Amino acid sequence: MQRTDGRGSGGHDVEGLLDELYATPPPDFVSRREELAAEAKADGRVEDARRIHAARRPTLAAWSANLLLRSQPAESQRFLELGRALREAYRTLDADGIKELTDQRSSIVSALSRQAAALAREAGHRLSDAAQLDVASTLRAVLADQDAAARWAAGRLESALTPPADFPSSTAVTADAPPNLARAPTALRSSRTRAKDELAERRRQRQEQLAQARKAAATADQQFRRQCAEQADADASLQQARDRHDQARQQVTAVEEQLRKAREKLQRAEDEQQEAEERRQAAADAVTRAERAVQEAAQEVERLAGPGSHPDP
Repeated sequence: MQRTDGRGSGGHDVEGLLDELYATPPPDFVSRREELAAEAKADGRVEDARRIHAARRPTLAAWSANLLLRSQPAESQRFLELGRALREAYRTLDADGIKELTDQRSSIVSALSRQAAALAREAGHRLSDAAQLDVASTLRAVLADQDAAARWAAGRLESALTPPADFPSSTAVTADAPPNLARAPTALRSSRTRAKDELAERRRQRQEQLAQARKAAATADQQFRRQCAEQADADASLQQARDRHDQARQQVTAVEEQLRKAREKLQRAEDEQQEAEERRQAAADAVTRAERAVQEAAQEVERLAGPGSHPDP
């Protein structure tokens, strides 16, 4: 899709902002849209704010299809080329090209659908079975319809695409000819014979496109398997971390219980020490009083036993 100049006043790239917005996970789409629109409006970019605010939140399937396009540009380009070759084969009634390209369509769509689901999962959003079917439907529509291909290539799908009903499936194509070729007039078949060299060249080009599409499918499948292995490793690491966390939590709980009991013992010891100090002080006070009484009694005895206390002989 050819874009017009999307730079508003101040040099802001509204097209880039819209691209960013449609790469945002759907649960965060509305809040991010309002944030970007508010910033544009605050900068005086009223038209940019209007365009941003008019953006509609994509479904999870549409978002994952957008994510696939942006995350895998080389594979996506080869997929678009495969669609052009397949549509050209039907347009020129090239039975051999139709069969060969159609045989690859199902596996490539399946591989890219799995890859889109893996990308969505990595971004924190697991696709339901229905959403994955919508992704596959979108990819089939991209192969079958030029307008659908252009909409996906723009990277701003809001909902899943549906392939046209008149585009035959792989089960409708035989090794001999597609239905519309079987009903073609004799004159048309003669014309195709006269254009044999041209069709042969087209077939060669489609063979190259097919080879690229096969390579894209193999790459997508390898990446999907690698991502699955990485996810399995991450899941195992997460489980190990959770186990260590649980063990550490149990140890902390045991230490906290020991600390609670130690504090209780310390409190009892402090209480007993306080009581002992009080008893010692009371005993010391009693000793002091007893000493004073002894001294007073001794002084009284001495007074009474003095010289003046006995009569003369």
